Amino acid sequence: MSSIDTPADVPKPRAATRPAPTTLTWVTLALMTTASVASLRAAPTMAVYGLACVFLYLVPAIVFLLPTALVSAELASGWNGGVYRWVSEGLSKPLGFLAVWCQFAMTIFYYPSLLGFVASTIAYIIDPALASSGPYTAIVIVVLYWTGVWISSRGTKALAGLASWGLIIGTLIPGTLLVVLGMVFLGQGNPSAAPMNASHLLPQWTGLASLVLIVNNFLSYSGMEMNAVHVSSLKDPPREYPKSMFLAMGLVLLIFILPALAISWVVPADQLSLTAGVMQAFDAFFQYFGIGWLTPIAAVALVSASLGGMLTWLAGPSKGLLEISRQEGYLPPYLQKLNKNGIQQNILVTQGIVTTIIALGYALIPNVSSAYWIFSVITTQVYLIVYLLMFAAAMRLRKTQPDHPRGFRAPALGVLCVTGLLASLAALFIGFVPSSQFGSGSVWAYIAIVGGGLIILGFLIPWAFLKFRKPSWRTADAGAPSEGDRA
Repeated sequence: MSSIDTPADVPKPRAATRPAPTTLTWVTLALMTTASVASLRAAPTMAVYGLACVFLYLVPAIVFLLPTALVSAELASGWNGGVYRWVSEGLSKPLGFLAVWCQFAMTIFYYPSLLGFVASTIAYIIDPALASSGPYTAIVIVVLYWTGVWISSRGTKALAGLASWGLIIGTLIPGTLLVVLGMVFLGQGNPSAAPMNASHLLPQWTGLASLVLIVNNFLSYSGMEMNAVHVSSLKDPPREYPKSMFLAMGLVLLIFILPALAISWVVPADQLSLTAGVMQAFDAFFQYFGIGWLTPIAAVALVSASLGGMLTWLAGPSKGLLEISRQEGYLPPYLQKLNKNGIQQNILVTQGIVTTIIALGYALIPNVSSAYWIFSVITTQVYLIVYLLMFAAAMRLRKTQPDHPRGFRAPALGVLCVTGLLASLAALFIGFVPSSQFGSGSVWAYIAIVGGGLIILGFLIPWAFLKFRKPSWRTADAGAPSEGDRA
């Protein structure tokens, strides 16, 4: 997944008599958005397409990234509380719970795919051959996840700082280095592993499977709605927010496209690992330039970014789900209990058990890249439900509450919402088509795994919570839990 910012779906009262402080410039907001979205983790996924990755990044940016940014800005400037409040106001409270649940549930598959990338990167410090080992990958995922749960349960306050430094150390510096090395490599007359001529600007059409990897870009771009909460901090939102988003889009595209191209210049597509592709490229460049000793350093930098993002995400979505559940009684009391540090440890532990079971998929699925791709697709499928609900809620709120104060009104909201809805639905359906990179596997097994993950996580579990919830699950004072609520 991209390096997505922590969801702000916890309803909080906002003083009606004080206007939001105008402390952000549109450039600052653009940089914040770039930091929350941009990541190197998805680069190998698109590098297999070579020059066509430019097209495959631009299309979802236009039909998904831009509508998401502008529509969520209107919602955030009119209703605080994040996607739960938006969908509850626009559609219904049960659907609001579904939205915030999916925002939490997608992390169950997000962690195995993220930590699968980390495991492959760490392998380049120990033994590169381990990058393709399923049992090794599964062990690393389990150890790192439970270490993260232990750190988060202690109420560590430095997580935001870790994520910020992770962007610089693990994304901007390595990404720039990768591109510079690639340009020097080509400048010295070396041929590109992937063709770089005009005839390869578009992906080769071999059926739907040839475009399936574009689905991963929807997850790469997801998270734009998180920074929409800052729209009211701009001096002139109607004029400055669109400028901020277009600048952020440009920066995000550069960070996504250029490293992907650099990888395609040096690693042939048929040899590229979706989990270890970044390190494959670094290792190839470093060996070529005679600085192979930098390979472990690059690996440490990439690992620092991923782990910082994981720690930030561990507490974020689960906390939003917890607070809403305490107010509305969506979760049973056991999952609402807090530990002595005020952390929702029971949710984290329950999530960890499921994550551990899913991580075993790396040991059971023969190809590590196949497992990584399947988990990434399920993550995207579940998260797309959030966006389908968000776009639908935005259209209905514009009709049912046209006079509700909004700090920003998205231009052509109907067109943006319909475009976003259709793009999200297309991505949802295409996600069930196995990628052309994994043609040797069973198509029906792939569909069963992806469909099962989507149905169970995205629909059956939240339906069960809504169906069987009791009045006693509702906490009288959700904002100030008593000592008896702490585990």
